[in-house]
Amino acid sequence: MANWLVTGASSGIGYGIARAALAAGNRVAVTSRSLAKLNKLVDQYPQQCFPIELELSDDASIERALTKLDDFGPIDVLVNNAGHGYRAAVEEGEDERIQEIYATNLFGPIKLIQHFLPHMRHQHSGAIINVSSIAAVQSDVGSGYYASTKAALEQISRALQEEVTSLGIKVMVVEPGGFRTAFYGDNLKGTQKDIDDYAATAWKTHKENVKNDHQEPGDPLKAGKVIVKMIAKDNPPKTLLLGSDAVTFVSDQLNQRLQEIDDWQDVSKRTDY
Repeated sequence: MANWLVTGASSGIGYGIARAALAAGNRVAVTSRSLAKLNKLVDQYPQQCFPIELELSDDASIERALTKLDDFGPIDVLVNNAGHGYRAAVEEGEDERIQEIYATNLFGPIKLIQHFLPHMRHQHSGAIINVSSIAAVQSDVGSGYYASTKAALEQISRALQEEVTSLGIKVMVVEPGGFRTAFYGDNLKGTQKDIDDYAATAWKTHKENVKNDHQEPGDPLKAGKVIVKMIAKDNPPKTLLLGSDAVTFVSDQLNQRLQEIDDWQDVSKRTDY
């Protein structure tokens, strides 16, 4: 039995991870911006589930959550899952929204990583799971800010993998495709700064134009089971794609990149001494 911390556990993939970890017999601290949204998990696993209110964009909220976690015990597995999207052309980005999404999707998770690593290093074991997105591989129009937070989280994870693997600590990045979650609902933020020249591009993906029929191929509960199973392996994948659409999308994007490298390699090599 291990002590887990899963952020953003009230719904979607975070809920799936938390439920799978609890079903496997672990103790799990679960976070949400609303404690009431965690009642379902607490009711199912009252002896194992520890609910905590957490707003990752608020340093004071992070400090309060970490203080409460002292009563829960040392964290063996950290799951940075909480996050949200933001739809805006790059020029339409609003400073407050940009700062908030970076705090939530990137800086908050970094704070948690830094907080829990000393214990993991001391015991020479532990695991960190950072939930990213296929958007980190290639951003869609109007999603540059969200994609950039996930790309940055992935590169932090890559460095972390090299830094802590020899210390007995696992680090796994998860890249989900489309899953039936609340991502396109209240969790999706949108710009109020509309620039007409982007009507034919970024406006098509603005929040008010997003129609979600909840027919995404991914099942959050299956995702949770897979993630919990993979991190238990001695050598889990460094990057775990989730969903058939994710496999197709990332494969296509990487093949296009390789083709572009091949097309322009003669020009690229002209800069050598």
